[in-house]
Amino acid sequence: MNKKGDIFFYLYSSKAVKAFTQDQLLELLARSRENNAKLGVTGMLLYKNAEFMQVLEGAELTVLRLVAKIEQDPRHKSVSKLLIGHSSERQFPFWYMGFSNLDTEEARKTPGYTEFLNTSLAVGLATDPTLCQRLMQLFKERTN
Repeated sequence: MNKKGDIFFYLYSSKAVKAFTQDQLLELLARSRENNAKLGVTGMLLYKNAEFMQVLEGAELTVLRLVAKIEQDPRHKSVSKLLIGHSSERQFPFWYMGFSNLDTEEARKTPGYTEFLNTSLAVGLATDPTLCQRLMQLFKERTN
């Protein structure tokens, strides 16, 4: 049983029905940040090759409702739960939605970028949820 004050987190991957343009990604990001701020949800979103990986954290019921909404979003398919749990603190406390688009030339020029990141977010990395969690943490550290 989780203790009061614990933060619930939910890490999932999904595939876009159709690849997002940069403008569509920015619009999604702006809307997500606004909605998440109202809900008290923080997290991180990665996008690459029409695939998403996202971790959401906050009150358990709020996060689960948000995930259910995402699962019904017609822009997504193959939403797969990778890792859920409780933590004593937020991993992304000041990020209503951290974001990294791994499809850009800028991302490929980032020090430390490796061919490992060419692995499918929704398929290849999904076999190791703790690796997915560490990947999110690396992008948090990179953008701080």
